[in-house]
Amino acid sequence: MARKNVLIMGAAGRDFHNFNVFYRDNKDYNVVAFTATQIPNIEGRVYPKQLSGKLYPRGIKIYEEKELEKLIKKLKVDEVVFSYSDVPFEYVMTKASIVNAIGISFRLLGGAETQVKSTKPLVAVLAVRTGCGKSQTSRKIVEVLTEAGKKVVAIRHPMPYGNLVKQRVQRFAKFSDLKKHNCTIEEIEEYEPHIARGGVIYAGVDYEAILREAEKEADVILWDGGNNDMSFYKADVTFTLVDPLRAGHELNYYPGNTSLRMADAVIINKIDSASQENILTVLGNVKNVNPAATIIEGASPVTVEKPNLIRGKRVLVVEDGPTLTHGEMKYGAGTVAAQKLGAKEIVDPRPYTVKSITATYKKYPNIGVLLPAMGYGKAQMKDLETTINKTKCDSVVIGTPIDLGRYIKINKPHTRVKYDLQEIGAITVETVLKEKGII
Repeated sequence: MARKNVLIMGAAGRDFHNFNVFYRDNKDYNVVAFTATQIPNIEGRVYPKQLSGKLYPRGIKIYEEKELEKLIKKLKVDEVVFSYSDVPFEYVMTKASIVNAIGISFRLLGGAETQVKSTKPLVAVLAVRTGCGKSQTSRKIVEVLTEAGKKVVAIRHPMPYGNLVKQRVQRFAKFSDLKKHNCTIEEIEEYEPHIARGGVIYAGVDYEAILREAEKEADVILWDGGNNDMSFYKADVTFTLVDPLRAGHELNYYPGNTSLRMADAVIINKIDSASQENILTVLGNVKNVNPAATIIEGASPVTVEKPNLIRGKRVLVVEDGPTLTHGEMKYGAGTVAAQKLGAKEIVDPRPYTVKSITATYKKYPNIGVLLPAMGYGKAQMKDLETTINKTKCDSVVIGTPIDLGRYIKINKPHTRVKYDLQEIGAITVETVLKEKGII
């Protein structure tokens, strides 16, 4: 019987995982191509033979998603598998309609086909959208488990934007590891906070191999999810974050709605900055979709290292890149700090952008006057540095999770904004972990 020709639509993350665990050694299928989108400069590569297994001795080519229809016909594709996240339902079904109109099947793989089982207790942190507060929640969980005497090792959702063979299994325990692995700003934003607290975090491409390495040094594994993707691992307890600043998104984004339905505990974050109406809307939606979930209310209070650099100043606000781009947030922690401390003006960086940063604003025109900390590779990091340094302002407010000044040279005064999860009420991360027997 002939193998079914499959094309996997992705963004250098979930697509590779789905291939590795479901298709790589499956003789019923022949993966003829990947397509790539969302992330700059990840198309035009090859998923290498060293990772693709004996059925794919030449590896598998990665194309731009805009070539999808041509590729289906050229490569005689029988089935398309959608494998990326943080997109509206309408977007997914439009892709499905394009594929179905050609006459072939459109598929979404579920957890039974893609989740790897750990030998250690595993806690998953998910969200319904990018920018809900997964990172600070993961830090809180690590803190609680560590205080309970557990050795926690985190595993982060993939961001393999470099050499895929070298990135198969990556371990980060020192700041020097970030340089060793040529990390982008997007990667550093996720890894540095764990390292700064003395933790260990893994990432890479082959997530079963990553899990087996992490298990060797962990009492508990923490899945620190990316975008609004489902966990790559079968979890013993799942926390899913929702965002009342984007009320309604919990119902209408893929696979965030799936992540909400999978949750043992739902954290309604940012209640300190959202309206009561939106908080109640989200709460009602959560109870309708997942009435059995425990509800935790949380805030994300901000602290500023040098508030004098904001008060009465004309400031450039730099926010987390993915949160502003495909996350569609209109502001972040830097904006909150600028408003609270009475900045004279938030300076518009768009007249000063260069190259890939200019292209980012063209692709995501609703970003407005904020500067997304885009840094997918050295060239874009240089473009970000140039844009910051060209912008005419008194100071720079850095609302990303990292010390951006450590990685690019900023030629004007700058200050960091930090934020952590603050639970409100008696129901907390700790009470849920105790109830589920993790501690």
